[in-house]
Amino acid sequence: MTADSADDPGALYPGVLGTATFDPAALCCDDLLRAAASRIGSDSSRLDAELLLAQVTGWSRTRFRAFPEQHVSLVQAAAFELLVDKRAAGEPVAYVLGQQEFWSLPLQVSAATLIPRPDTECVVEQALTFGLPARARVLDLGTGTGAIALALASERPDWDITASDSVDAAVALAQSNAAALKLAIQVVKSHWFDQLAPACFDLIVSNPPYIASTDRHLSEGDARFEPASALVSGADGLDDIRRIVAAAPSWLNPGGWLLLEHGYDQAQAVQGLLHQQGFDQVHSRQDYGRNDRMTFGLAPHSRGQT
Repeated sequence: MTADSADDPGALYPGVLGTATFDPAALCCDDLLRAAASRIGSDSSRLDAELLLAQVTGWSRTRFRAFPEQHVSLVQAAAFELLVDKRAAGEPVAYVLGQQEFWSLPLQVSAATLIPRPDTECVVEQALTFGLPARARVLDLGTGTGAIALALASERPDWDITASDSVDAAVALAQSNAAALKLAIQVVKSHWFDQLAPACFDLIVSNPPYIASTDRHLSEGDARFEPASALVSGADGLDDIRRIVAAAPSWLNPGGWLLLEHGYDQAQAVQGLLHQQGFDQVHSRQDYGRNDRMTFGLAPHSRGQT
């Protein structure tokens, strides 16, 4: 880097900021956003660009629309360019920003975890309908960022919620999110039930890996950047769900519920697995896109833990 280039970010970052012959007029928010959206080229390119510029400036998206002629500084424009480069290369916005909103909660995210999806909020909605005890014990298996556990804690602060994950970085991230949001959950390291202390729960909820290893979607979109361990579960995508369903009765109180997110085409198979283990009142529910996205059932008589 030369002294001249340090004073002129446009010479270093030629995309959104223009050519090396830097035009200060290009620092207008609307021009920056238009150019960035064109480079990003996603289905939500304008939204993506606004989120990135909001991250750099600390301004709201409403401000960009109300004052499109407003200018940013050279330093802000240079930082924006770096973020646009990442997004234009396909990196998910949540990873670029290091955060994702879920259930109106701002969550830190990282490449060690799955990015929380809006449709998973339907899982939270369903969990809140079960009429659990006022001080219910709840287990969120494979918590990742802690999204489901923290959303439930925000709605039911008296619930005793344990969140587990087998990945050290995910455990640390969920703990950090809980601390930042001042929500009381216990986060532990465990591969499904393997390392958990003996306990019985009124609800076990999980958004486990459920994509088949040969699914073409693994090479498309955000999934290209997300950890395979959070996505893939055997030849048919059901290996982890089978394991959870088989073990869950021993960890549920009588009258407890098991609630599982799954693929859009897996509801019938998951219902069958729950029926095989003796679950009652087995039903599936759709997500916001009207896809069968989760299946739940009432625990059979407790078999006890061995």
